[in-house]
Amino acid sequence: MVKQSIFGRISQLAKANINSLLDSAEDPKLMLDQMVRDFTSSIADAESAIAETIGNLRLLEDDYREDVETAGEWGNKALAASRKADQLRTAGDPVGGDKFDNLAKVALGRQLSSEKEAKQAEPQIEAQTAVVEQLKSGLNAMKEKLKQLASKRDELVARSKTAAAQKQVMDAVKSIDLLDPTSEVSRFEDKIRREEARVRGASELAASSLDAQFESLEDLGELSEVDARLAALKAGTITAITN
Repeated sequence: MVKQSIFGRISQLAKANINSLLDSAEDPKLMLDQMVRDFTSSIADAESAIAETIGNLRLLEDDYREDVETAGEWGNKALAASRKADQLRTAGDPVGGDKFDNLAKVALGRQLSSEKEAKQAEPQIEAQTAVVEQLKSGLNAMKEKLKQLASKRDELVARSKTAAAQKQVMDAVKSIDLLDPTSEVSRFEDKIRREEARVRGASELAASSLDAQFESLEDLGELSEVDARLAALKAGTITAITN
């Protein structure tokens, strides 16, 4: 029963449609990893079972060859006994002739028995040989399928890594997009522009204050001139201007 189960698994796994199984899987990589483990384990079990099956076949073949050889040996013994019987009869010893003829008959009986056993073993050997060839073929198909699984898994892992790398690059590019008003760069640029505007405002304010100071200086100059003339009038050094 165990062997039949293993042989059934060989047939089932060898015919497995990898692409179809992957299409229905939620996580193809995990499924491929599990399938690789299952195939590896099944191949090991199949190799052990097939080795035992081949061993049983070789035992049948050994027994068959032994039966064939034994049949040949008994045939030679029967022939030798028959010839000895003929010699004794020719020599005038019919009793001895009968004795060896009886021995020849015994040898022929043994020969027939060995030939019968060999004949009965032939279909078993033929059937077992066919089974072994089928199992070898299935095992080779499983090993080839395992290579496909391993290759598919490696391909999937590589594609997954490539996709992750591409996503990382795209995320990095997006994070430094100068046209993105929500990006850090744009916010920093806006901060600089505000600072520049504040500096320009301060400069304008400073310039305005400086003009006011100069205007006050001019006013002071005019007041000083008035005071000087007043002092001169009081001192009599200038006279008032009249019409």
